Amino acid sequence: MPGLSLPLPVKHLGASLILLLGMLGCSASRPPARPVAAPPAAAPRVAAVTVPAAPVFPVMLGIDVLESEGFAAVKGKRLGLLTHPAGVNRRGVSTIDVLRHAPGVKLVALYATEHGIYDELPAETPFPDRVDPRTGLMVYSLYSTKGKKFRPTPAQLKAIDTLVIDLQDVGVRSYTFVGAMKTAMEACFENGKEVIVLDRPNPLGGLKVDGPPLDAQWMSDVGRFRVPYVHGLTIGELAHMAKEAPGVLNVSEALRTRSRLTVIPMRGWHRAMRWPETGLAFVPTSTAIQDFAACQGYAMTGLGCILGGFTHGVGKQYPFRGIAHNTVKIDVVERELLACNLPGLRFRRVSAPDRNGKPATGLYVEITDYDDWQPTALSFQLMRLACKLEPKNPFASAKAADRRTFLVHMGSSAFFNDLILKGAHTDVDAWLRTWREQAKIYQEQSKRYWLYQ
Repeated sequence: MPGLSLPLPVKHLGASLILLLGMLGCSASRPPARPVAAPPAAAPRVAAVTVPAAPVFPVMLGIDVLESEGFAAVKGKRLGLLTHPAGVNRRGVSTIDVLRHAPGVKLVALYATEHGIYDELPAETPFPDRVDPRTGLMVYSLYSTKGKKFRPTPAQLKAIDTLVIDLQDVGVRSYTFVGAMKTAMEACFENGKEVIVLDRPNPLGGLKVDGPPLDAQWMSDVGRFRVPYVHGLTIGELAHMAKEAPGVLNVSEALRTRSRLTVIPMRGWHRAMRWPETGLAFVPTSTAIQDFAACQGYAMTGLGCILGGFTHGVGKQYPFRGIAHNTVKIDVVERELLACNLPGLRFRRVSAPDRNGKPATGLYVEITDYDDWQPTALSFQLMRLACKLEPKNPFASAKAADRRTFLVHMGSSAFFNDLILKGAHTDVDAWLRTWREQAKIYQEQSKRYWLYQ
């Protein structure tokens, strides 16, 4: 099994018994003395040595597979690398360093999307091209202006033959890294550059699909794939779909057909695997997504906390897993959420200091049954409850910019209009049933792009 190293056997060596023979003297008057055997020497004690086994990883990531194949797919090419801190191999070594030190590999440029190459910047903070002081490589910003996010320019791509993409997604449509991959693919194809995607697990697994698909009018840098909110694909499968399915990429069909995409698949991953089953350490993908718990929470509470008074987190802790309201008492929030009877979920009270050091109380969302869990159901119930518990319907009173922010994340104009008209009387359960039926159709159609079973 890759990564397995067997302990070396320890041999206990017994000491040889050494006989000291007396010298025989000649004497006519006394018989020779009988030789006396020396006491046996004590066997030296050899301490048992335990050689720790190397960690066993059930999953080899795309970068690990590339390395195991001698970097054959990238040798002899001038490489650019689009990545972030979560772009590491199974031992936690940055893909930047793996490629920099790989024999016969020439890494000539880095590309950074939102948050920067080392996650050094807050969300939605544009940044310019710069030289990376650690590696000396140029870091090209794909988040330099509000108008041209994610799309590399011809000048930024000029020095490379191939763009390697190693980004860790969280399985949710509005997480911007898959959009960065898609627009980078479009720019590379337009400029005659090859794209290689190093695949990574979907932390939520490959079987969970949930929530509304994205209306075409709300495609943006937040969401560039018209898939359900929880899409059930790996980033490599999304790239495969973009390349093979007509109309997904914003390029001509002739260009899409002749352009070059290679996905380096994982080994050992299967669709029923969630992140803990991979054996891999979870590297934070952004400031708020520090662990797998927050990754699950992003799918559950992210949409429900965009408009209205609900917030995720309690004080400075439990991002995306804690729920509170700016003005409504926690007793009321708890009672209303329990009445929703959300499958696979349980709520427990937690406390943590707020920004001013004062105690704050909220509800921590626990997943009790992963199979029954409907990731987005909680968010849509939070929207309905915001209409019920707040003096004004926050969706009807939202400003145009805030409405757009909500819709590019959530994706459905029809549901938004229903919230405006019906508020607390919106039949959320009916919408959830409709989206589940649509998700079944989507999942069946998306199987043609699966790389794993």
